[in-house]
Amino acid sequence: MALIVQKFGGTSVANTERIFNVADIVTKTAAAGNQVVVVVSAQGDTTDDFIEKAGEITSNPPAREMDVLLSAGEQISMALLAMAIEKLGFRATSLTGWQAGIRTDLNYGSARIHKVKPERIQSLLDRNRIVIVAGFQGINSHDSITTLGRGGSDTTAVAIAAALHADLCQIYTDVDGVYTADPRIVPGAKKLDEITFDEMLELATLGAQVLHNRSVEMAKKYNVDLEVVSSLTRNPGTKVKEVTSVEKMIISGVACDKDTARVTVCGLPDEPGKAFRVFSLLAKNKINIDIILQTSSNQPGTKQDISFTVATASREAAVKILEENKDRLHFDSVTSQDGLAKVSIVGSGMVSNPGVAAKMFEALSDAHVNILMIATSEIKISVVIDIADSGRALRAVHDKFFE
Repeated sequence: MALIVQKFGGTSVANTERIFNVADIVTKTAAAGNQVVVVVSAQGDTTDDFIEKAGEITSNPPAREMDVLLSAGEQISMALLAMAIEKLGFRATSLTGWQAGIRTDLNYGSARIHKVKPERIQSLLDRNRIVIVAGFQGINSHDSITTLGRGGSDTTAVAIAAALHADLCQIYTDVDGVYTADPRIVPGAKKLDEITFDEMLELATLGAQVLHNRSVEMAKKYNVDLEVVSSLTRNPGTKVKEVTSVEKMIISGVACDKDTARVTVCGLPDEPGKAFRVFSLLAKNKINIDIILQTSSNQPGTKQDISFTVATASREAAVKILEENKDRLHFDSVTSQDGLAKVSIVGSGMVSNPGVAAKMFEALSDAHVNILMIATSEIKISVVIDIADSGRALRAVHDKFFE
């Protein structure tokens, strides 16, 4: 007998028909002799609908009350699924995040899980119950409901799997697994049988939306056996693991992140500590920085420019903070640009294969795509481009490596 955690996203429980489809998957897993814990997201566009309703009341709702409101979506899903499972002849119990023992920090809207107390879940499993947990939520030290941010149900599932030492954590979604690129944009994208934690973490961070990056990070930390699989086709999915057994491809995937803006601080003095002063200021204001590029001159005493990328929603705040501290930082001006995208290739095989960057840049050149910024690591290369070129760039780079 195995203990299996199964997570189902919003599209998988979007309506009554799909809820019964999920109930069928869960009960067949249980009928095979397994203990099952299910984590569910809110149905379809429920979360967006709640945000809209809050906007009808106030343009600045209290963060605590927003989490109370948004957490209701998952509670609807868990109760309906429990009813469907009971109708199929199996015993099920639904639990909210706090009932399931998920404790978080104090950050409303983007809380991080501190620990999971799995005793209540385990007690129900020992009584042959299928346990259904509301994803995306927990409770903080003030006994207030918190939500985990985008993709939080993935993180809930992995955290529960880690706490229970589950044999397998399955993330059910509306695609068959992890692809070499988004198949909606790249028709020739191929499904991967396996991918490493590091590669999946990079792809998730760089725009691939199959798994949330925090869930992959947690799965790697606690060595959770993770699988991405479709709830609609039930075909074999993609295993995410520490080391893959297949021969290593140079590139595992190509990702595109359209949520990218660039900020440039112009005319900084050429002196030690200038970068620290700029980025420590942004860090104190919780602005996350991605790619950084510094331009300088060989002439001593000349001024320098620093460009960096942020999420589009953070662009205005970053510019405002810098302008408010212009005199302290001693720069000439700050400029910004949105409407950008970041296209990346990821693969642990590129470490031992020279010429990968040249091949990527050749594909972009042939597609007449201009590169604005470049960033590299051992297993990834990212370029910032105009968002209008993103689809063409993604297809060109993918074809270069996979066709």
